[in-house]
Amino acid sequence: MPFNMHEPPFSRLLTSNDPRRDHPKSLVEFAYEQLLSMLMTMKLEPGAHIGIEALARELGISQTPIREALTLLEAQKLVHKIPNVGFRTANLLSREDVNALFEIRLLLEPAMAALAAERANDRTLKHLTLIAKKLELSSKGNETAYAQFAEGDAHLHQLIAAATGNRFIADANESLHVHLHIFRLLYKTNSTERAVTEHAKLIEALNARDPAAAEQAMREHLIASRDRLDNAMLAQEADK
Repeated sequence: MPFNMHEPPFSRLLTSNDPRRDHPKSLVEFAYEQLLSMLMTMKLEPGAHIGIEALARELGISQTPIREALTLLEAQKLVHKIPNVGFRTANLLSREDVNALFEIRLLLEPAMAALAAERANDRTLKHLTLIAKKLELSSKGNETAYAQFAEGDAHLHQLIAAATGNRFIADANESLHVHLHIFRLLYKTNSTERAVTEHAKLIEALNARDPAAAEQAMREHLIASRDRLDNAMLAQEADK
């Protein structure tokens, strides 16, 4: 997927109403973006069978680009091909998987934030500030509001990644968030106000162009996010 500093791929997938109109490059890419959007919005739930014929009718394209797009998603471990069965969406991450992903995020994202503090242009910083304010407004509400908050949080992190100007960092960051986004929708932490405070500290450091402060703010935010998710998982397991 193409690298765009001001419109991260993750956010585009979640918000675009018609990618064919805004991004008419290839049927494979169109199918990939539509399938990924279905995964991110839980239209295709974890462990579900993927009906290629039905998808082809829904998207108005042949089965071939859908199969090619599924192969791309399989490489990202978002879907699995089962012999004599077809494709299924990946199962929900385990608690161990989530903790392992946060280990990687803690290695990547604090350094990413430090680079963004050095390299982000004024337009990007204004955009980040605006996203943080929107997150604050959506931090209270029902399930729809929480889904919007989770989407906005992913957008914020992806834009920070893009602000580094390093497409490999942006791609790696997007891949990590793709796997976590579905998990977050199922395990709501009900602690969005704390995340808003953490975001504010991070944005303040970025606007001050203070790499050390941005790095520390991101690290603290990730540790707190990991702990909130872990507590949500434990609480749900205790209720079973």
